[in-house]
Amino acid sequence: MRNMRVLALPLALSTVLMVGGQGGASTQPMSGDDVSASAVRKKGVSAWKFDGVTRALSNSRVGWFYTWSSGRSGIKAPAGVEFVPMMHDAGSVTAAELHRAKKQGRILLGFNEPDRSDQAHMTVTEALALWPRLQSTGMRLGAPAVATGGDVAGGWLDRFMKGAADRDYKVDFIPLHWYGADFDATRATAQLRSYLQAVHRRHKKPIWLTEYALIDFTNGTPRYPTKAQQAAFVKNSTAMLQKLPYVKRYAWFTLSTDRGNGSGLYHGASANRVGAAYRAAD
Repeated sequence: MRNMRVLALPLALSTVLMVGGQGGASTQPMSGDDVSASAVRKKGVSAWKFDGVTRALSNSRVGWFYTWSSGRSGIKAPAGVEFVPMMHDAGSVTAAELHRAKKQGRILLGFNEPDRSDQAHMTVTEALALWPRLQSTGMRLGAPAVATGGDVAGGWLDRFMKGAADRDYKVDFIPLHWYGADFDATRATAQLRSYLQAVHRRHKKPIWLTEYALIDFTNGTPRYPTKAQQAAFVKNSTAMLQKLPYVKRYAWFTLSTDRGNGSGLYHGASANRVGAAYRAAD
């Protein structure tokens, strides 16, 4: 992995809870819909190689996973679990990595948190300049995943989407990240839903929620809920995500407790209380 968040605490996790508009699910028709939604389970997870990773992926009953990389990072996927590659940052956009992504997957995730200096750290201009290279794969293509502010007028994602539209660039769906500082499962689920709704209303694209969990970064040092609180949020949030028609996929942060700290689902191949709740989600 290319200096990923999971290597030294979750470096790029959102430090601010972004809350969007209120209201029910949008009924607007969606452009660039995910043609694989009926064939692949919505539920996914971020992962990296560890002892028992294949068994954990299988046990978790996810339909897909990603590694913040163009390749599987040494993970042998269980039968029926799709790998989704990513172009993590500007340095990832090479002929070799684009070829690997196309060979190992059929959907490509854009840059990882370009709005953060400790992640992809790219200007909108830089991302747009590289976008034709990603398009050249012919794969379904997700926008860069901002850490926060996906619903903000004039924000990083807003400027990217306007620039892509002006250039007639391909963006099939919008990946999002969200981390909640309110450890009450009911309130946190409502806050997450509000953010997703606000982003969908602004950009009118299908959404993939590619990182989410309850972690409070308000004071700089991560503060985690209890396992019971995290498990309750898993139960509530997955039930909500399954029902939102414009959310095509979602992925918890993250599969292993080795680097997932207070949000990891599995210790080796064994599910903890949070992992058991995620496994039960449909």
